[in-house]
Amino acid sequence: ISEPQRPRGMRVMILVNPHSGRGQALQLFTGHVQGMLTEAAIPYTLVITEHQNHARELVRKADLSQWDALVIMSGDGLLFEVINGLMDREDWQEAIQTPLGILPGGSGNALAASVHHYSQSPPAWNEELLLSCGFMLCKGLVGSMDLVSIHLASRQRLFSFLSLAWGFVADVDIESEKYRHVGAIRFLMGTLVRLATLKVYQGRLAYLPVKESDSKTRALLDTLLPGLDQPVPESWTVVREEDFVLVLAIYQSHLAEDLWTAPGAMADDGLIHLFYVTAGISRPALLRLFLAMEKGAHLACGCPHLVYEKVKALRLEPLTPQGMITVDGEMVEEAHFPVLGGSCGEPGQAPPPVPPYIRAAASSEEA
Repeated sequence: ISEPQRPRGMRVMILVNPHSGRGQALQLFTGHVQGMLTEAAIPYTLVITEHQNHARELVRKADLSQWDALVIMSGDGLLFEVINGLMDREDWQEAIQTPLGILPGGSGNALAASVHHYSQSPPAWNEELLLSCGFMLCKGLVGSMDLVSIHLASRQRLFSFLSLAWGFVADVDIESEKYRHVGAIRFLMGTLVRLATLKVYQGRLAYLPVKESDSKTRALLDTLLPGLDQPVPESWTVVREEDFVLVLAIYQSHLAEDLWTAPGAMADDGLIHLFYVTAGISRPALLRLFLAMEKGAHLACGCPHLVYEKVKALRLEPLTPQGMITVDGEMVEEAHFPVLGGSCGEPGQAPPPVPPYIRAAASSEEA
């Protein structure tokens, strides 16, 4: 948090997805946030999104000089649209500096939970979390946040603020969509369903571990990532196992309101927090891990199948077609493409050409 008070006359665009979560985002806004903004004398324009990628299209073309901040009242998916819309612009280097805000109105609300956690406030959920984020918005508190650049095998480039998942976590996220009417409990229901038919996903994983002497990379450059036709450098760690239950790269503290996944993460630490679970773990042991994650205690469980590493880059090559890849909770492709990777930095020049495989790079941005 770098700004002690909000700018005078701050003008805010608030984008609301009326269908997010249990379909109550608009009611939550009018019932809890609208009065706070009025009392704080913050002028705002309310935009109701009408279809998928509406927000992305809007911010791609918007005159950003009209706004001091863009605020999302939804789940994490709408912020994913906004960030990628900003990065689609020709003036992306300036556009991505626009302060972004999050008001939890979805099922997962991972970034909202993370931001609340970074403020060193006691844990909060549901409407209490919404009020906390509303107060931070009214105060105009601004800080930096890591951004991750991802290249897909389809040659599409995405930008991510939260996570990239393959295997169990991604499958639960997508398959639990049918339960979104029950709110955040959808993930528990999805977990129990997926546990009943636990799958193993074959792939190759390698990563560049962080050393204590490493400084934060300050540019969105994929120079740490070797080409698909090149072996990984000797400085990389190659995971011997090829059978996984899940692979999760996360850059914020929370994966959902009640999942404190990376207890040591900070919004702008410039790190990719890599978790993976190898095959052989029992269903009860995997369930215990996720239950312990509610309090951030999963790393203390002593589970031999769980590995956690702080990394600057990674590469994943799925070997079987089953399983999905999600970015910030949104499915991007079936996992039948070659490779995924990542590294840390801050945008400093135009993005490099997209290679025919997946990459990622993290950067600190105003958020």
